[in-house]
Parts: sequence; C-alpha cells; structure tokens
Amino acid sequence: MARTGDRELVVIRAAFAEHYREAPGLIEPPTAVAQREFGFLIFPQRVMLRHRAFKEATELRGFIRENVPSDCYYSSAYYSEPSREMEGKGWLGADLIFDIDADHLATDCKKLHDRWFCQDCQETGVGRAPEACPACRSQRFKEETWFCEQCLDAAKNETLKLTDFLRNDLGLSTAEVHVCFSGHRGYHVHVESPAVREMDQLARKEIVDYVSGTGLAIPWNVSSQPISRSVGPSAPTQAGWSARLLRAAREVLQEATEASLGRAGIRPDLAGRLLRQREPLLKALDHEDVWPSIKGLGPETWLSLLQAAAKEEAAHVDSVVTTDVHRLIRMAGTLHGKTGLRKAPVGPEGLEAFDPLRSSVVLRGEPLKVHVENACQFRLGDETYGPFKDSTVELPRAAALLLLLKGAASLA
Repeated sequence: MARTGDRELVVIRAAFAEHYREAPGLIEPPTAVAQREFGFLIFPQRVMLRHRAFKEATELRGFIRENVPSDCYYSSAYYSEPSREMEGKGWLGADLIFDIDADHLATDCKKLHDRWFCQDCQETGVGRAPEACPACRSQRFKEETWFCEQCLDAAKNETLKLTDFLRNDLGLSTAEVHVCFSGHRGYHVHVESPAVREMDQLARKEIVDYVSGTGLAIPWNVSSQPISRSVGPSAPTQAGWSARLLRAAREVLQEATEASLGRAGIRPDLAGRLLRQREPLLKALDHEDVWPSIKGLGPETWLSLLQAAAKEEAAHVDSVVTTDVHRLIRMAGTLHGKTGLRKAPVGPEGLEAFDPLRSSVVLRGEPLKVHVENACQFRLGDETYGPFKDSTVELPRAAALLLLLKGAASLA
C-alpha cells in the first residue's frame, strides 16, 4: 500500500480547494444550521476540529471554502448552544440516522478486492483479517478495503429494504426520508420528522430491532385433526412482518437452489424437501387462512423457510449510528476524504435508478500521472479503469485522486 505523502496531499488539497471554490452550491447544509454542531477533518494531518457552530448556511460554506477540510460533518442532534462542550450544549432532539455500509455486508467480492497485512511478519491474505496471523499468531493487522459495484449494489438493496420499512410500516412520508450515497461504500438515510426528533436511545434501538428483524417471533397456527391437519404460520395481516414473511418466503422459494438454501442456514435434507415440494408450497403460501400440511414437510421445515425469508427481508443497519443521539454524520454534498467522491443525495429518479458512481464524481481538471502499486478494476461515470499492478499511468483527475486517497498510488 502506498503512503499518501506530502506531495500527494498538496495535490489532493488543491483539488478539494478548487472544487469548493468553483461549486459551493453543491454543498447541502442541514436544516436548522444554527442549532447544529459541526466537525471537520483538516489537512494535512486530518485532525478533528469539533464544536463549531454557524449562524447560517452562507457562513458555513465560507468556512469550508477557506479551510478546505478533507471531511465535513454535522450533528444529527439539535442544540441550544452547539458550540459548547457536550455537557453544556442543551440537547433539543435529534434526527434519526441510518448508516448502511458494505463493510458490514457479507459479499463474495471482498475475497477479490480486500486484503490484510500482518504488521509483525508481513504475512498477507485476502478478505477480512483473521483473528490471529496464521504465520506468527500476531493480532496486529492493517487492512486494505476497496469497493466495487457488487458492494454498492448490496448496500443499495439494504437501503431499499430500509426505506420500505420506514414508509410502509412506520408511516413516514417521502419528504421526511432523505437518502444519500456516502461517497465511499454505502448509503446514509436521514429521517427529519417531529415524530422521531425527541426519541431516546431505547426507542431508536427498538426501530433498529424492528427493521433488522431482531427478536422476531414467527406466529404459528398448528392444529391436529384426524383427517385435516394444518401446519404453518398464522394468516398474514395486510402489513408488518407477517405480510413481509409471506412475501419473502415466496421469493426465497421461487429462486431457491440447494446452494442458496444452504447459505440461508437450511440443512441439506430440509433443502431437498423444499425443492421437491416447491409447487405445492408456493400454492400453500397463497392460502389466506391456514397453510395446509404437505407430506414430508412438518413445522421444522416451515420454520426453516420462514427464518430464511426473515433474513432476506431484514435490513442490515449499523445500530451504533442509529441509537447515538449526538452522532456526527457526513454533510451532504461534501467530499469524502478517502475517495474524493461527493456525498450525493438521491434525486427524483429514485434509489433504484440512482448511479452512485456517476452522481458522486465532481472533481475535474487536468489528468494526473500516478504510479499504482495495486488496484482492482473500478468504474467512475462511463469509464472503467484498471486493474493495475506496479504500473505508471495517466488518469483523469477524479480517478487518480481516488487511487491516491485510497493509498493505492503515488504521484509519478
């Protein structure tokens, strides 16, 4: 991994400065600017500057233009005195924030583009770092993470599930739910609503548990009759987890293979039964009152199917972010200090049509010649770059800066 040296930092900061000078309108300050705390990572050491307050958006934009931070944050909380230390701020409430990051999702692509390095013996490996180095048993690692379209698609899918929960189960309006690409490996969902502002940490944890299916109990309707025996969940309601389980169970079963059922935790013998009885099971799932018994499929098999459905339906979010009522979150429209990409709000086209690797590319200018130690293939806009290994190449500025910020390249 290349070190981001002084020469590189000068070029990176100059590119950030030019962007903020030429396009200040792309910065999207939060609502109620005067009641927010702001924090910034400042070049070159990226030291955190916290407890800053601004009276209005113009003042905030001016600070960013003059100081050129690598990263800009604001508090999810509203305060009466945001510039004071934490105990004197006067908490007035907080937005509900969700962070969905590909780092926390089990995607196969990590084995292709993430690497770890033992700091004691220099052993290397792919994917997540092990608990201990297989060569020397050290637990000191450096990890090099990348992102690809598979990562971002997985994060988008989780975000779509989350926003569906927020709108259809919790009754929040489209105007109250704001979605942004983080500028790196995932999405942020901001909920600004009087209904959530004064919620404490416990109430926010209950929302996390609901959307993630934590502690979900599957209701059963089991009757034992000599002739007619029904084995299945109780009849679904029109909304909530009951209806979600029914819908997700159908989707799991329609697309099921032995491999996919195995990944969902279903034993091979139960997976075989489900696949052999796919059609009668799908018909049973459409039954409005009770789901009839099918030969060879008892409660254990039904339960395995519905547990797999629950895993597919649940939204995977970072509970620590959502329950923190003082959280600093990256400001929309600002640049990400690890990629040079913009935290890009999802526009009117909607999340499904949103292309994060197009909407987040804003750094322009002359191409840069860089020496790339090792980088996977990646796309920005319409162009695909790499893979690179020990190569000197001239790249468009946004692509070159991404490699410099990720520590994958140095200036040639």
